Amino acid sequence: MSGAVAEATKENFRDLVGTGTVLVDVWGPQCRPCIALMPHVERIAAERPELKVVKLDSSQNRRLCMELRLMGLPVFLLFRDGKEIARFASPEMTDLDLERWLDKTLKEVSRPSC
Repeated sequence: MSGAVAEATKENFRDLVGTGTVLVDVWGPQCRPCIALMPHVERIAAERPELKVVKLDSSQNRRLCMELRLMGLPVFLLFRDGKEIARFASPEMTDLDLERWLDKTLKEVSRPSC
């Protein structure tokens, strides 16, 4: 599934984040920064085959967003084998901010623990 961005729903969310390293883009149709980041999210999916990329439309999945304790958009969640390991949220987020956060976070979580 590398290169493709999967659409998450409340029905398939747990399955999509259940295995491997998964970047979840939580977005909303009224969120301008979310819309602006979409092409970059598509590029991340294409350029990082080791990473599964999933989009979650907050307007269609309000209960799931409440369960995940999401407070604002845009927000990106990083899951590994079904567990959230990091999140990044900022109303002023740019594609460069996202890329830097992703690089830094993936490097941190890939270090072997002592």
